[in-house]
Amino acid sequence: MKNITERFLKYVSYDTQSDPKSNATPSTEKQWALANYLVQELKDLKLEDVSIDENAYIMATLPSNVDHEVPTIGFIAHFDTSPDYTATGVKPQIHKNYQGEDLILNKEENIVLSPSYFEDLLLYKGQTLITTDGTTLLGADDKAGVTEIVTAMEYLIAHPEIKHGSIRIGFTPDEEIGRGAHKFDVKKFGAEWAYTMDGSQVGELEYENFNAAGAVVTIHGKIVHPGYAKGKMINSMLIAADFINALPKNEIPQETEGYEGFFHLADMQGEVEKTTLEYIIRDHDKALFEKRKNVMLEAARAINEKHGSQAIEVEIKDQYFNMREKVEPVIHIVDIAEEAMKDLGIDPLIKAIRGGTDGSQLSYMGLPCPNIFAGGHNFHGRYEYVPIESMIKATEVIVKIAELTAKKY
Repeated sequence: MKNITERFLKYVSYDTQSDPKSNATPSTEKQWALANYLVQELKDLKLEDVSIDENAYIMATLPSNVDHEVPTIGFIAHFDTSPDYTATGVKPQIHKNYQGEDLILNKEENIVLSPSYFEDLLLYKGQTLITTDGTTLLGADDKAGVTEIVTAMEYLIAHPEIKHGSIRIGFTPDEEIGRGAHKFDVKKFGAEWAYTMDGSQVGELEYENFNAAGAVVTIHGKIVHPGYAKGKMINSMLIAADFINALPKNEIPQETEGYEGFFHLADMQGEVEKTTLEYIIRDHDKALFEKRKNVMLEAARAINEKHGSQAIEVEIKDQYFNMREKVEPVIHIVDIAEEAMKDLGIDPLIKAIRGGTDGSQLSYMGLPCPNIFAGGHNFHGRYEYVPIESMIKATEVIVKIAELTAKKY
């Protein structure tokens, strides 16, 4: 696995930021550059059935090296990066033998990565960390996952004594804007189950995620001269404030954890005549998720009744659902991943994702798909980092899952 650092640094040199405002797939032309590079790399490694479709979905096969029937399994990661923070001109920094000190990412701008704020850093004393230079994100989400999958395939090819069944790998665009699985061809992929390599801390193993919806709240007002507005002006921004305050004040991201759901006001644009609020709605429990949507609709109804008009319109669209419903009937696929970690001396951290992955959508498309750690931290911003040792461990988990699957069937 000597190539893991070099490979990761190569991948993050590509700007693959996705764009939620684009209707194309991939949503940005620049994602093609890394996609095409990956295709050539997979061919150079002598993987079989290497393909890339018109939407930049990449698939390839490592053939079985056993003479008995083994389920085809898959490993999936996304190569786009978040639109929330710039990914242009990523300049990774390598910090060897980290000892718990503050890391100065950018001296000129006084940008510091400190364990006094990011306590997880202290888990990695004595290890080698790859960070940003403080001006971009890093891209470990999810180029660490891509790195680990490719490196695991390279390792298995170099070590034919490790027995495994047929392994399919898939790399997707646009996961960061919620579309990573939208055009994924599950039938073509042909695996009985798969794992996304898209988690964070070493040991994470996740098969539960939020039920998710997006809501657009449109408030209509009336503009007249403020000097003559009595009884005539309707200020949509003030009505918007009433709507915001009608929702539970403590059920927001910064006040919740674990299985607690929330309403998140993600964007607000307003003037007197029209204000638009964009929310995301999240809950692990399906009944509570439906209740949250009804809370928003009831808040709008009550305000409309107060004003005697249809001042507020609420449009809610479901985005994805909790994969637990689809994974529990085949829980052995989680058990295999857990056993692989334990065999490698890794303590499994089985918990619910406070978010979603390609795996949640793929599970509902017929490909059960738990999520495994990729090793990075502080995604989507300047403080993102990944320990090299964590990427190595994730790679070893992939290899071990392949080996255990062949032994159990």
